[in-house]
Amino acid sequence: MTVNNEQNRSQDLFGGNGESGDGLWQYVQSLTPETIANLSKPQSSEVFQVMERNIIGLLGNLPSEHFGVTVNTSREHLGRLLASAMMSGYFLRNAEQRMKFEQSLRSVDSSSEER
Repeated sequence: MTVNNEQNRSQDLFGGNGESGDGLWQYVQSLTPETIANLSKPQSSEVFQVMERNIIGLLGNLPSEHFGVTVNTSREHLGRLLASAMMSGYFLRNAEQRMKFEQSLRSVDSSSEER
């Protein structure tokens, strides 16, 4: 009975209940593994380091080389942790893209002022 409730909840979340609002989910499913890998990979080491620190902060900050760290959790909590890490990664990736875009605009403005 719990499995059916979880399946219904995931179908509702991703639009699998026959409604017309499943365009985003269909789009994500249509992406190639290469595209997903490209979207998932940070372009700079700085973003990667921020994401790594964020995940370490979520899990706990004990260095594994000095401690035998074991994390126990439920499937639901692990899913929430993964979703949180993914959202942080998307946010940071968007911030990185915006920063590069603004830097490009500044360089175009400064080069046009020099003329």
